[in-house]
Amino acid sequence: MKNIRAGIIGGAGYTGGEAIRLLINHPEVDLVFVHSNSNGGNHLYDVHADLLGDTDMQFTDQLRTDVDVLFLCVGHGDARKFLEANPIPDHVRIIDLSQDFRLAAGSTIGDRRFVYGLPEMNRTAIGSARNIANPGCFATCLQLGMLPLAAAGLLRDDVHVSATTGSTGAGQKLAATSHFSWRANNLSVYKAFGHQHLNEIGESIHALMPSFDAQINFIPYRGDFARGIIASIYTRCDLTQEEAVTLYKKFYADAAFTHVSDRNICLKQVVNTNKCLISLEKHGDQLLVMSTIDNLLKGASGQAVQNMNLMFGLDERTGLQLKPVAF
Repeated sequence: MKNIRAGIIGGAGYTGGEAIRLLINHPEVDLVFVHSNSNGGNHLYDVHADLLGDTDMQFTDQLRTDVDVLFLCVGHGDARKFLEANPIPDHVRIIDLSQDFRLAAGSTIGDRRFVYGLPEMNRTAIGSARNIANPGCFATCLQLGMLPLAAAGLLRDDVHVSATTGSTGAGQKLAATSHFSWRANNLSVYKAFGHQHLNEIGESIHALMPSFDAQINFIPYRGDFARGIIASIYTRCDLTQEEAVTLYKKFYADAAFTHVSDRNICLKQVVNTNKCLISLEKHGDQLLVMSTIDNLLKGASGQAVQNMNLMFGLDERTGLQLKPVAF
C-alpha cells in the first residue's frame, strides 16, 4: 500500500504546527505540502522553530489537490469560505479542524457531508466517511466524561462542569488575555454558561440519550499554562462508585486512547499525548467525573490524525504513540 498523501491548509497556527509534527513522523503518510497565505516560501522551521533539523520543507501559498487527504487548520468560519472559493476534487478526503461543520444543521457543503469525528462515539461512521468535522477541544474533553452516562440513560439531572484550558486554546493570534504578562499567575472565567462547544456536546448527548432534557452548566476557565484541559463534571447519579467505574471501563474497553484511571488524574499524564484520562468519585448522591486531555492533540490535531487513520483503514494508534511530559 502506498503512503497516504496529505496536505495542510493553514499550517502556521498551533493546530497546523501540531499536524505538521505528527504527519512528518507518521510511518504511513507523505506530507506533500503545507499552505500558508502569509508564509509562502518560508521554511516551516521559520514559524515552528522546533522543526529545525526535522524538515527542510517550505510553506506554499499555492493550493495543490494531488493529495488523498486535506487537513483544514483554519479559523472558525474560514473552512466553509475556503471550500466555497476552492473546489476540491471528490477523491480528496477532508478533515476540518474548525467548527464550521460540526453541527448537524450545517454539516454539508455542496455534495460533501461531514461526519462528526469523535471516534469513541462514531468509529464505524468515521471509517467509511469522506469528510470529517473534527470535534472541539472542550467538547472532546467534556463529552468523553459524559457519554457513558448518556448511553446508559443516566443523565437525569443537571450537569455541572468547571474546566480549565491552556493558553494555546485561544489560538496563536495575539490578544490581551493570551499575553504572557496577563496570563501568568492569573486565572479567569470566560463565556460562562454560553460556550460555543455546548451545541456539539448537546447533539452528542441527545444522540445517545434522546430523553435528556436537563441543563449542562459549563464554566470555562483560562489557565496559567500553555496546553491541556482538565474538567470536573458532577451530576446526581444513583450508581455506586464501583458501578460507575465498571460502566465507564466497559464503555471505553475498545477505545484506543481513552482510559479510566483508578487513581486521581492530572494534566501532566496527558500533555503531549492523544490520550483522554478519566477518573470517578462518588460523594453522597453526586458522581464526580474528572476528564483531562491535551487540547492541541486529542482536542485537535491528534484526534484529526486518529480520524485519518480510521478513514484509511489503519490502526488508529499509528503515528500517535507519543510520550507524555511526565515532569
